[in-house]
Amino acid sequence: MSRYDSRSGDPITYRDRRSDSGFGGASAYGSSVRSSSSRRDYDGAEPSRKLDLDGLTPFEKNFYVESSSVAAMSETEVEEYRQRREITVEGRDVPKPVKSFRDVGFPDYVMQEIIKAGFVEPTAIQAQGWPMALKGRDLIGIAETGSGKTLAYLLPAIVHVNAQPILAPGDGPIVLVLAPTRELAVQIQQESAKFGASSRIKNTCIYGGVPKGPQVRDLQKGVEIVIATPGRLIDMLESHHTNLRRVTYLVLDEADRMLDMGFEPQIRKIISQIRPDRQTLYWSATWPKEVEQLARQFLYNPYKVTIGSADLKANHAIRQHVDIVSESQKYNKLVKLLEDIMDGSRILIFMDTKKGCDQITRQLRMDGWPALSIHGDKSQAERDWVLSEFKAGKSPIMTATDVAARGLDVKDVKYVINYDFPGSLEDYVHRIGRTGRAGAKGTAYTFFTAANARFAKELIAILEEAGQKVSPELAVMGRGAPPPPSGHGGFRDRGRGSGGGRPWS
Repeated sequence: MSRYDSRSGDPITYRDRRSDSGFGGASAYGSSVRSSSSRRDYDGAEPSRKLDLDGLTPFEKNFYVESSSVAAMSETEVEEYRQRREITVEGRDVPKPVKSFRDVGFPDYVMQEIIKAGFVEPTAIQAQGWPMALKGRDLIGIAETGSGKTLAYLLPAIVHVNAQPILAPGDGPIVLVLAPTRELAVQIQQESAKFGASSRIKNTCIYGGVPKGPQVRDLQKGVEIVIATPGRLIDMLESHHTNLRRVTYLVLDEADRMLDMGFEPQIRKIISQIRPDRQTLYWSATWPKEVEQLARQFLYNPYKVTIGSADLKANHAIRQHVDIVSESQKYNKLVKLLEDIMDGSRILIFMDTKKGCDQITRQLRMDGWPALSIHGDKSQAERDWVLSEFKAGKSPIMTATDVAARGLDVKDVKYVINYDFPGSLEDYVHRIGRTGRAGAKGTAYTFFTAANARFAKELIAILEEAGQKVSPELAVMGRGAPPPPSGHGGFRDRGRGSGGGRPWS
């Protein structure tokens, strides 16, 4: 039996075990308060606010017991493992990584789901993140999308929930996961339902664009895990359909994206309603200053784990092509590119605006291309339908605004096209990261105009780091020179010469 499994095999019932002993007994209470009240932020300075724990019921959050095989790892073996998997750690008393699922000691019902899912070994973020999360400390995880981070926080969340007193009528959730978009929230919920079902953990997904009724009913019946976008959650809190008094495990997923989308005031408002000695897990694909500043204010004595380099870089499995074009050339260039690459594979085309998304989709359909679009102004039902058509390959071309740049997990996207260059290099990396997932190869094409010239130098650095070719036209722009006359270069004619042939074969 697992050392975490408190719901099976215990001769005392789950409810009685805690109602008789002060919710974990004096030792659990003492360790919880000591670890909470003495926590410092990750610069070692005193936290800006005292943790007021008066009147708060103590709770358990440290569930990690190191397995004998992990304990036997020497410091040299640990260092070699971390180097091999590109794991960088910071913080006090960092636990050793685990090499196998059995080393974590998850409950049997969780292990059965892991085996059923066909996972062979933990990903890098899971190998190091699981021991950190299970120890009950705050955690900063920096890893690109597609790295397995959802399960890195969900499986410890299940262990956490199963160790807490069961929900009473009127209680809000125990676990709160904040996500930037509806699509990401729904995907997190799917994983939560899959891995939490065996221990009868209930969850719901709270997001805008759909009727509130079903979400309100879920909250009123009581759910242990809530996955939410910030705006709709605040709506539910202000309408008194739920509360955050029981939240002891808080996850901010894709924190960088939430800040990009202007959610910082909502995040602050939500966190102000959660007890200060909660466990907070803060996940981000990049580590810009804004993300770091928010982490300083809301996390205490955290571990920090970074997978790969903290510097911005693109997935090396993606071939990147950048074409210098004028705005007026874009549509014709797009059609020529589609003629060359269209082979029935999924193609994702990114636009800056909802209006542009609709216009280009309409034009493509008029020209006979099977395209659908997805953006924030569409109803949730329509977004779900478009996504299902795209995933099934019935409509192999999908245009999208940045609502789909992160958290969109569609297998076998072969090509990403940046029709409009995004507003940041982080978004560029995340957009093209929709292809080349789970070990597959992918290709990204980008239209780059004179208006984008300020990004040329950083874009060149990303291309060079990934071993990609930098066109002479882009190199000139990177040196601050004016862009070449329009009509030069291009995906179709680059390298074609007089003999023809595909330029990227």
